[in-house]
Formats: sequence, C-alpha cells, structure tokens
Amino acid sequence: MTDKLIIFDTTLRDGEQSPGASMTRDEKLRIARQLERLKVDVIEAGFAASSNGDFEAVQLIANTIKDSTICSLSRANDKDIARAAEALKGANRARIHTFIATSALHMEKKLRMSPDQVFEQAKQAVRFARNLVEDIEFSPEDGYRSDPDFLCRVLEAVINEGATTINVPDTVGYAIPELYGNFLLDLRTRIPNSDKAIWSVHCHNDLGMAVANSLAGVKIGGARQVECTINGLGERAGNCSLEEIVMAVKTRRDYFNLELGIDTRHILAASRMVSQTTGFVVQPNKAVVGANAFAHASGIHQDGVLKARDTYEIMRAEDVGWTANKIVLGKLSGRNAFKQRLQELGVQMESEAEINAAFTRFKELADRKSEIFDEDILALVSEETVLHDKEQYAFVSLSQHSETGERPEASIVFTVDGKEVKGQSEGNGPVDASLKAIESHVKSGAEMVLYSVNAISGSTESQGEVTVRLQNSGRVVNGVGADPDIVVASAKAYLSALNKLQSKADRVAAQG
Repeated sequence: MTDKLIIFDTTLRDGEQSPGASMTRDEKLRIARQLERLKVDVIEAGFAASSNGDFEAVQLIANTIKDSTICSLSRANDKDIARAAEALKGANRARIHTFIATSALHMEKKLRMSPDQVFEQAKQAVRFARNLVEDIEFSPEDGYRSDPDFLCRVLEAVINEGATTINVPDTVGYAIPELYGNFLLDLRTRIPNSDKAIWSVHCHNDLGMAVANSLAGVKIGGARQVECTINGLGERAGNCSLEEIVMAVKTRRDYFNLELGIDTRHILAASRMVSQTTGFVVQPNKAVVGANAFAHASGIHQDGVLKARDTYEIMRAEDVGWTANKIVLGKLSGRNAFKQRLQELGVQMESEAEINAAFTRFKELADRKSEIFDEDILALVSEETVLHDKEQYAFVSLSQHSETGERPEASIVFTVDGKEVKGQSEGNGPVDASLKAIESHVKSGAEMVLYSVNAISGSTESQGEVTVRLQNSGRVVNGVGADPDIVVASAKAYLSALNKLQSKADRVAAQG
C-alpha cells in the first residue's frame, strides 16, 4: 500500500509576498485555473482579511475552481477567520488555514504575548474556525525554532479542537534536512492524538534547502502534505519549489513510495504563466523548468543521449510539458486555432469580445514575426488583461532616435485615464530616453530597483519581455511588457509598474 502526498500550492498567497510579485484578481484566477489543470490538491488562494482585493480574489477563485480544495490564510483571531469563511462560501471544498507564532522570539518581540496567551488563542481560533468549515489547517509560525515541549502542548490542543492538518513551518529557512525530519518525527511521536491529523511541511529557501528539508519532512518525519510554490516563488530566497518536489517524488518512487495526483504535463505551462505574470524570470539552469534543464552540451553526454536517453536523462522532458508546440502564423491561422490554443494553455477569457481583442493583437504580432510560440500567446493575454482592466496609464506609440556619437532621444504617446498625452526626453540610450519621456509627464518620483530583459523565445525575431521594478514610499511593484521592439517593451513595462503603484490595495504582511 502506498500513501498519497498532498500538494498544497501557495503561489497565490506566500508566493505573492515576493517584493513586486502582487497580482490582479484576473491574473490570480488565470493561475488558479492552471493549478487546477495541474491537479493541485489544495490552492491557497490568498489572505482574505488582508485587503478587499485579496478577499475578492479568494471569493472569485472559490466560486470558479471545482476540482481543488480552496484555502484562505487567516491570523488566529475571529475577525480574520470569519472573513476567510465568507470568501470561501462558494467553494466545493473549503479550508481555513489559521496561524500564530510559537517561537519564544516571535511571541516576545512580535506578538508581545505570553506562551499561555498564545496557547489559548490558538485553541480558540481553531474552535471558532471549526464551526464555520470542516477542513482546518493550523500552523505554528516559526515552528521549527519553537520549544518542542510548548509546541507539543499547542498542537495536541488544536487537534483536540478539530484541526485536520498540522503544518510545521520552517519560516525563516533555518532547518537542516535530517534535523528537520527528526524534529517532525519527534512531535508526531510525542503528541498522543497526532494520528488524528495530516502533517504538513512548509519550508523556506534561505539556505537553499527548502526542497531537501520538505522531502526529509516527508520521508523521516512522516508528513503527507508539502506546501510549495510554482518556480519556488516567495519572499526573500523563496519557497519550496512545486516542480522539484513533484518530480523528485515521481522520479524516485522507489524511495518515497508515495502516490501523487499531479498531472505533470502541465508543470511547464504553469511555470511560464507564473513567470510572465509576476515578471520573475526562471533561471536557465533551474531544475525541471529552466531552459537548459534538458539541454546537453557535452559531446559525451550528447552521444549517450542519442544512443539511449536514460544514460543522462532521469526524466522525460515531455512528461513535464516540454514540447515543440507552436502556432505557425499565416493565412491559415484562424480564430478557432487561436482559441483552441488558449484552451490548451489553460487561458479562459470571460467574453467573445475579449477573445476577439486578443486575436486582433495576435494577428498584429503575426505581421511582425513568422512564428508565434506559447510564450508569445501568454504575453499577449497578459497585456490584454491589463488593457481590459482599464488601467490609468496605457501605451499608444513611441518614436526614438539614436546613432553613434549623438545623445538618444525619444517621444512617447500614452494615455492617462483615457486621454492621450505626449512626453519627450533625451537619455543615455533609447530605453533610458523613453522611460524619462514617460516620467517627464507622470512625475511619479519612483526609484527603479530592477530592469531586466528576457527573450521570450530563442531567435533574434523573438519578442523581448521586459521587467521593471519600481519602489516608492515603501511600496515595491513589478511591471512587465512584451514586444518585438525592446524599447517599446520597456515603455510598456514601465507603464505597467506605474499602474500598480497607483493601486490602493493595501496588504497585511503574513508569513506561515
């Protein structure tokens, strides 16, 4: 008999806490749909009490997604828990994930509460949540650095109150695999009612061991749920990577002896969607989903793979979604083919008008490059979502001039609340001039903390995907733009970031 390993994805909650990775409601829904196609068991859709925007996103996902359990995070207080329950009303299967810090450091410095107060609040929170939904997860924040005796006392009590999943987070990425696995095993051995709950791991990657720690928690500690994110997205050094956990357990089934419900063929599509939505580029040598993950440069390796793939490949590229799929544009590339590819990529648009608008942009791009890849389509859809959202700033046109020995200059037309304006500026290069031309009119005063360019596909005809990260008054946002002209893509990315800076969605920091 083999156990099932539950995959709990928190890309939309913990992943979104990366500086600049916040997503719109529609972007969250699109990613949730892709996670559903991936057959993720639990989707943590957000932190409903943190803002009206997060509440609406959790509510929309709960009302739309049918095959996955939908979860909302909440602090251990009645107000947060009630807000989470309200957002989850429409879910086929709902889970409330409530947490409170249990380490001496956090209780004293952050909560300013005594251990007995934390103990009582944890119990009361789970009791209150259990009256609202049946599926309750409890996390002792900074659990790995908590006193084991106190932790045993708290966890035994919340299981008695009805917690169905107990998650032991390594909140600050301090753990070492063997020590973490044994820490979990010790808790499960000492707590009399530990068999009444599923045990879960949630590891951060500060020392680069989130995946290793999670797997140790599973193998040594007996955890049967792993909390993870697509591409390991998350604050600081990120979270445990979903694709790495899933493929490790699948590839080494001989060792873990666990079943998975994940349809791994959709891993790459999920990775690309999250990367393009957030602007966090996947490094080429990233395991499973990096561009070089299945590339063999060494002559000896190439020779071996040609003779027998398993000489150097422990998993098949196509099993995680690497294919040669592309739409070759031309007179035969019609609207139905485009619509079908959207469906295959997990993209659902709300109306025929949105599909028609995206198809028009698709055809415009077809006039500029001979082949359209899946990444191009996702970039188009992302742009269409921004346009559909009627953001404050929108790109119209750009002209720029640069030549050796002359200072570049740019002129840009964009809309502000639907009204066209024009900006002009010189700069150190055409990109610098274009962004200064925008700023000459907007005068946002924002500081640029990141500018990066990534080729969407692998040729000089490729679209450039630009990420701009801006910081202003303590807020950090990412803007993403794509276009075959990198200067245009840069202007689009800058305007996208400015739109996010204008958003009034305040967030409450939480970390489990």
